[in-house]
Amino acid sequence: MKELLKFITCGSVDDGKSTLIGHMLYDSKLLFADQERALELESKVGSTDGSLDYSLLLDGLMAEREQGITIDVAYRYFTTSKRSFIVADTPGHEEYTRNMAVGASFADVAVILLDATKGVLVQTRRHTRICSLMGIRDFVFIVNKMDLAGYTEETFRSIKKELEQFIQNFPYHSMTVIPVSATIGDNITNPSETMNWYQGPTLLAYLEDLELTSKSSEEDFILPIQRVSRPNHTFRGFQGQVEAGSLRLGDTVTVYPSGEQAAVSRLLAAGEETEEIVEGQPVTVCLDKEIDCSRGCVMVKGRTPEVGNMFRVTMLWMDDVPLVEGKEYMLKLGTKKIPARIVKIEYKIDVNTGEQIPVTQVEKNGIVVCSVLTTEKIVFRKFSENEALGGLILIDRITNMTSACGVIEQALKHFDNLTWQDSDVTKEIREKRLGQKAATLWFTGLSGSGKSTLANALEIQLTAIGKHTMLLDGDNIRMGLNRDLGFSDEDRTENIRRIAEVAKLMNDAGLIVLTSFISPFKQDRELARSIIGEDFVEIYVNTPLEECERRDVKGLYKKARKGEIPVFTGISSPYEAPEQPEIQIDTSKCSVEEAMEQVMKALKDYM
Repeated sequence: MKELLKFITCGSVDDGKSTLIGHMLYDSKLLFADQERALELESKVGSTDGSLDYSLLLDGLMAEREQGITIDVAYRYFTTSKRSFIVADTPGHEEYTRNMAVGASFADVAVILLDATKGVLVQTRRHTRICSLMGIRDFVFIVNKMDLAGYTEETFRSIKKELEQFIQNFPYHSMTVIPVSATIGDNITNPSETMNWYQGPTLLAYLEDLELTSKSSEEDFILPIQRVSRPNHTFRGFQGQVEAGSLRLGDTVTVYPSGEQAAVSRLLAAGEETEEIVEGQPVTVCLDKEIDCSRGCVMVKGRTPEVGNMFRVTMLWMDDVPLVEGKEYMLKLGTKKIPARIVKIEYKIDVNTGEQIPVTQVEKNGIVVCSVLTTEKIVFRKFSENEALGGLILIDRITNMTSACGVIEQALKHFDNLTWQDSDVTKEIREKRLGQKAATLWFTGLSGSGKSTLANALEIQLTAIGKHTMLLDGDNIRMGLNRDLGFSDEDRTENIRRIAEVAKLMNDAGLIVLTSFISPFKQDRELARSIIGEDFVEIYVNTPLEECERRDVKGLYKKARKGEIPVFTGISSPYEAPEQPEIQIDTSKCSVEEAMEQVMKALKDYM
């Protein structure tokens, strides 16, 4: 079987990525007859004055053809007499950087295009950094549109010198620069007759002869467990894909994070018994004794991996919502999926210079280094040692969108000596002793909506019927526990996180906690819900802004309208209303007593 090479084409928008690959496929006679005919017909109504528009072979979406840009990743498989290829043609527009990162995570080699008339652009540098972040160590820089630059050697040499200096910032195995014209076909599959000063290989020839480097320096056996197979009581097999090394019958393996050991009794690959399994195979491993092993665990033979819950990560932020400290996400690493929190944003990396810039939040497409804490210990390795145990993604817990992709740089030991201490007197015992079910009644709404008034009236009523409560008010917390916090987005998130942690501790004590906070952002309320758990009851005091501003008990709206308060929810800062609160009430339509009775009635379903 011919060796397979997977490569990505990337670079700035309109640098000719799709045209380059399309021309390569066309000149190499790697298209079917109907594809060639379709290309000829579609080019007649395209934007190339009737000449062949090779980009149409890759840009399949209607929006791509209308705008003349690549939006999604297009994968193409082709083979030559020397090698098989899979190419990921990725978008160059900054808006679609997340799509480019997906292509980079799949590739062995990066083919990065730039326009000879424009030189090295910000997006060229950004894509190079992302490719390096994803573990690519072989780079091919294509100086395209040499025809528009007059085929001048000086232009090429100047760009090549700049690229050679820039690539020194990254670990790499090979790097070359090739001058081409993707539209005309110079130096793609055939040497250019107009650039005799270039004596190097064509792009296709270079890719055919390129010696690949291994992405992993790992020699030990590593098997992340995807599934435990129990078809009957006589068989128990651990299934997954071998990410490194090999394993034979009789070998002793260790399963992490538990650290239990067992010997291999049976090996199955593709459903057939075998004596040895190797890297890349989907397998089933049976052991000679029962051990604690399930999805997310890792089976290892050889060096001990890292087992911890805190590490430093370099990642590409891909979410429209900025990254701030304190927010919780779902982290997926290997086969493990677990809640994780951004503990600290250490710095942002300037895509041009590599400078480390201290920041408190990171916008979309930023490359950032931060500390991440998981809710329990997991198994991992440095990305440079093993990609399967060192590459991760962060998933937004509300939208389920991928917010970031990143790599683990090193383990952090801050929490290694800390262990959560379970008390012999449990929450259930405390609830039984107090004669109530613990809960956190989370009141949210605009300033002046009646949150504090309603929460206070409700606490009086609950106390009157013998319940044990604690009221946490926003201003009171700000003047004490959280007096070190301001009103930036990251400080607001940390404010809510601390309150939620306090409420959870009080719930563990068996208390009914009432909180009264504007808590304007959905993500912050979801963070509180994730910390508190099933005891969380969201009560949305849905009083219209006009009524809140009419009341203006503290005179804050007047100050906000005059600009004396620069960030004020409902005026200069948004309030994101709850979509599915457990309880909702409008205090403009009823008295405090009536509102309190409505809430008490609704609480019977939760307490």
